[in-house]
Amino acid sequence: MPKMKTKSGAKKRFKITASGKVKFKQSNARHRLLSRPNSMKRKARGTDIMCDADERLVKTYMPYARKCKNKKTTKKEEA
Repeated sequence: MPKMKTKSGAKKRFKITASGKVKFKQSNARHRLLSRPNSMKRKARGTDIMCDADERLVKTYMPYARKCKNKKTTKKEEA
């Protein structure tokens, strides 16, 4: 079976956190900022966590992304 491809647009826009949630950059922070209220500009700073319904779709675009933090094992646990 061939390898699945990651959508290149998704890998540029989203990151998977260690707990398996999808992190993304807020929109409305690039241009035409003079016409936007200060509250909107403040809310658009930084990153946010995606809701569960949209998260499922994005994870299908990134098949080899990190799954969950709990599955990692150390060398001591393996022995």
